[in-house]
Amino acid sequence: MAVFDTTRTAQGTSGLIGRIGALINSLTATVMVWNDARITRKSLSALTDRELADIGLTRGDVEAIGVDSPLV
Repeated sequence: MAVFDTTRTAQGTSGLIGRIGALINSLTATVMVWNDARITRKSLSALTDRELADIGLTRGDVEAIGVDSPLV
């Protein structure tokens, strides 16, 4: 007769080491998202107003990128 232990969490997330790994992964993902938004804002800021208008953006839209906006 086979017995399965269904009380454990997913592999690697149980215990202190698993939680520390999850925290590091979360922090890494947050920094990567922030950096991507920063690079995008920097690139868009280098465009002229005419170029921004061509892609449907304004200067105000550029500053809003990465601040929980749908533009990201």
